[in-house]
Amino acid sequence: MDDMPDDKEVKVEEVSIDSVKESETAMPTDPKIAEMETQIADLNDKYLRTAAELENTRRRAALDAESRARTRAMSVMEKILPIMDAVQAALKHTPDDEGIKSLARAIESVFQDVGITKIETVGTPLNPALHNAIQVVDAPDSASNTVVEEMQAGYMFGDNVLRTAMVVVAK
Repeated sequence: MDDMPDDKEVKVEEVSIDSVKESETAMPTDPKIAEMETQIADLNDKYLRTAAELENTRRRAALDAESRARTRAMSVMEKILPIMDAVQAALKHTPDDEGIKSLARAIESVFQDVGITKIETVGTPLNPALHNAIQVVDAPDSASNTVVEEMQAGYMFGDNVLRTAMVVVAK
């Protein structure tokens, strides 16, 4: 076996992952495959846009439904406010009547349950968004533009004003 020469050398080509990737991208692609890949990309884009549009439509519909429900609730509550005004007037005339006191407490409880709150007036600075000044009086013990008397209560429904309070303001 010593007859074989030792000078035979075998050449091995180096192969790496990068060179395989380069050869794949360098290969010419079939025009039909390129067209189909473009079509797939377009359809995928259309799908994503349609899905986003559907989600936006659902969100808008939910917000619209909530807004309509809130508007209806405010409308109903605005119609109940005169009842509370009548009960408060009756309490001023007959403050010891237990029936009227009970009715006032019941209405106040309903207001609290649905989120209606009375606007603070006497002793607070005049706020045109919350108060409707119907009279200005001299009040030496009060600061200027301070509410000194409430003529009619105002109410809020969450962050919305149901009705401004009618007030008397110091000069």
